Amino acid sequence: MQRFEWLIYVGLAGLCWGTYVPLIAFGGKELKSRYGAFLCVGVAYVIVAILLPVGRFVLDFEKWPDFSAKMTGTTFATLAGVAGAIGALCVIFANAAAAKPEDRIYIAPLIFSLAPVINTLVSLIWHPTSDSPASFSLPHKSPGWELYVGILLVAIGAGLVLYSKESAEAPPKPSPPPAPAVSSPS
Repeated sequence: MQRFEWLIYVGLAGLCWGTYVPLIAFGGKELKSRYGAFLCVGVAYVIVAILLPVGRFVLDFEKWPDFSAKMTGTTFATLAGVAGAIGALCVIFANAAAAKPEDRIYIAPLIFSLAPVINTLVSLIWHPTSDSPASFSLPHKSPGWELYVGILLVAIGAGLVLYSKESAEAPPKPSPPPAPAVSSPS
């Protein structure tokens, strides 16, 4: 079971992030405030991302990191938080900027198809080390064909989401006029 424990966390992250956009959209609508909704996200982050780790450190479940000695780690971990917060804010703005409420159904599929592609491309070329955090290069060994097919399928999936949006918004085709009744000679 321990070998597949990571899959449980992947599933839980997918569940959490998959429900994030509808939850924040509804919360912001009910509050009638994007920034109010974003503030609620911030409070949740304080509880989960500050109080939980501090509790673990205080209870000695984990050693306190030496933040001052590891400025590179501190900087990059903080940048990750900034990226997450800006991403959350952009989700809120995307929901608020959607021209019609039914447009909101397309926000999450587009975000969550774009994000793994960007993640994959960045991970392919960025190889940070403690000595050289800005180390970029192509991988020594190219990933297997499955990676490229997966990226292509994600792009096709995002394209289909957008295509379905366009076809859903297209005005209905007028129905042809009824054929004239043919009178039979009597």
